[in-house]
Amino acid sequence: MKLPQREMQKEGVRLQPELELSDYRRRVNDLYASVRSFTGGTQQAWELWRAGRDDLFRHHAQSALTPAQRRGFSGLAYYEYDPSLRLAVEVDGVPDREVLDVPLEVDGLMQMARIGRVEVEIDGGAARLSLFWILGYGGGLFLPFRDATNDGETFGGGRYLLDAVKGADLGWQAGKLVLDFNFAYNPSCAYSPQWHCPLPPAENWLKVSVRAGEKAFPGGSHNSQD
Repeated sequence: MKLPQREMQKEGVRLQPELELSDYRRRVNDLYASVRSFTGGTQQAWELWRAGRDDLFRHHAQSALTPAQRRGFSGLAYYEYDPSLRLAVEVDGVPDREVLDVPLEVDGLMQMARIGRVEVEIDGGAARLSLFWILGYGGGLFLPFRDATNDGETFGGGRYLLDAVKGADLGWQAGKLVLDFNFAYNPSCAYSPQWHCPLPPAENWLKVSVRAGEKAFPGGSHNSQD
């Protein structure tokens, strides 16, 4: 499905990048809202999400892909859906809200506060991840992670599970936070060095392999965070 160009252009002139980005975020919000309200099954909801992301990457002016990448684009690559990696987890409190400084090359200093931790079970083993709140006007939940697939199968810098600023949020289930690793996706900097993204802090580096969600993008960036 191609995006309606009337929303992106006026009299054949491109909108300001900020307005295009606002439209992009609105569409991401709408996509996740559709996933949360979908009643046809979790794998079908995931397929809906995949199709929506491919459409945005292929057609939208604020696609993370360069024009050359978009010309040959045939869809993002994912692992097969694994229902065991859809989890509803308790959020455990932390003794203090430590603030982490994340310098970004273009945008300057980003700050995020650790507000909780979650325990996840992957491949028969338990692991803990920190849950962050992005500081600043509006804020939003943020949960990035790395795992053992980052040495080649997935983007070296890690992936995101939650980024509420962008609308990437699967909601809550019976008072527990929904984390579905099948919906793990690459930050924009995975596709081109023109983008600069906050990457997972060391406390969110998992030793296990998470073979779910988006894979590395062929011809994209190969950043790693050592």
